[in-house]
Amino acid sequence: MLLKEILDCDPDSAWRAIRSPAVLQEVSSPVFRLESLGANGFPTIWEPGEHSVTLRGLGFVPLGEQMIRLNVSATQQGDVRILRDTGRPLSGPLAAVDVWDHRMAIAADPAGTGKTLYRDQLIFRAGVATLALWPAFWTYWQWRMLQLKRLAPSWRYDVGIDFPTGADVAAEGEGTRGAASTDTTTRG
Repeated sequence: MLLKEILDCDPDSAWRAIRSPAVLQEVSSPVFRLESLGANGFPTIWEPGEHSVTLRGLGFVPLGEQMIRLNVSATQQGDVRILRDTGRPLSGPLAAVDVWDHRMAIAADPAGTGKTLYRDQLIFRAGVATLALWPAFWTYWQWRMLQLKRLAPSWRYDVGIDFPTGADVAAEGEGTRGAASTDTTTRG
């Protein structure tokens, strides 16, 4: 499966978002609920390596454990960043999947709009169950893309990173502090 869309946010914001477990949980809901099996729960940002999770369909149907195995790369041509998951389901009904190669690529919109060209590719294999699983994965991938498009405008600003804090705010004046803390949808 390969999906391609223009997301209404800048590439840096999209890159932060696809590396966020919170965003993964939000785009998966309500179809799947993910719970971390890590001692400290989900990190703020996915780091390369292995991350064990449990999956529940519709929030309550146990679907087993899954290993998320991430690596990050950048292509040599242009500014394309890729997050790749080569983990796979370890138990439960999806454990028939023995090949999982999910790549999410982030680049600037070639039209120069300041938005993000997002490409999402999934290659999976589940032996004789591959054809039976394909419609379910295809439907879920369509849902994910709709969720990503819906959420992308909210990724534009990262409060605490994009907005000044502390001494920077005091130097700019009290009026700026109020705007920065309450308005994350516009910026002059």
